[in-house]
Amino acid sequence: MSRDGAQWQDIRSASDLNWELAQAVSRGEPLTLALGTEASRGERTVTLPIEELKSRELDAAAMRAIGLGRGFNEPVVGAPKAGGPAAKAGLQAGDRVLSVDGRPIADAAGLIDLIRASAAAGDPPPMAWRVERAGQVVQLEVQPAVRLEGEARIAYVDVAVGKKAPTVLVRYGFVEGIEAGFTRTWEMSVMTFKLLAKMLVGQASLKNLSGPLTIAEYAGETAQMGLAVFIGFLAIVSTSIGVLNLLPLPVLDGGHLMYYLFEAVTGRPLSEQWLGRLQRAGLVLVLLMMSLALYNDVARHLGPH
Repeated sequence: MSRDGAQWQDIRSASDLNWELAQAVSRGEPLTLALGTEASRGERTVTLPIEELKSRELDAAAMRAIGLGRGFNEPVVGAPKAGGPAAKAGLQAGDRVLSVDGRPIADAAGLIDLIRASAAAGDPPPMAWRVERAGQVVQLEVQPAVRLEGEARIAYVDVAVGKKAPTVLVRYGFVEGIEAGFTRTWEMSVMTFKLLAKMLVGQASLKNLSGPLTIAEYAGETAQMGLAVFIGFLAIVSTSIGVLNLLPLPVLDGGHLMYYLFEAVTGRPLSEQWLGRLQRAGLVLVLLMMSLALYNDVARHLGPH
């Protein structure tokens, strides 16, 4: 992976890739990736035109625009539900879908979208599926059924679709892990400061500010993913809180550092009158930030999902 076409570095995990994407989106710069296989590295390179994105935030919409919105899932079907459209068509567990109505199927998400959208204009027509079964190509005709989700008509075939790609656990040595931890903490701190600055000047949305509800929600989700993911999330939260605490607001540690700097420069401490004024102003600003974060939390939960 290259940030500017000259400085290359290894991407060892999905989290590494997401981190580099977040920084590239924040800077509005293209990102060049060297792609390969397990046997050969760097077979070809692709450049993601991230500078063309309208957003400078790596949210779900930006990931979809980049083309990395959903993880790859092989288009392999599970056991069809008895009496459902898939069972009636003769689909069997382990069938790999090659194409539907002549359209190649790259992954499970594309197949699901194609099935669901077939009822958008009315009753879905029969679909011609080509599947690979035990090394042979089999032609099947699948007639999707329809259900209502609110006012939307959704087609389905009553079979689980998707076989997750194999994953590899990435481990660092003790010294390498300590070094990587310090590096990532520093980079995350700098990025947080930059994001706060962009929010102040209107270059980034204030919706990026999250409060206790969002933190609790993500804490629950990461806890279900495993101890390592949960600890990583706690590290991110701790770093963000540490950065916020260093802001030059009178009621925070950053404000106290500002007092010490004033005293070092002028040779005298701040007067009690000004100290009181600044403390009250700082308290108001912190309360406003907390209120905004809580409002964003409530808006996310009450808004459309």
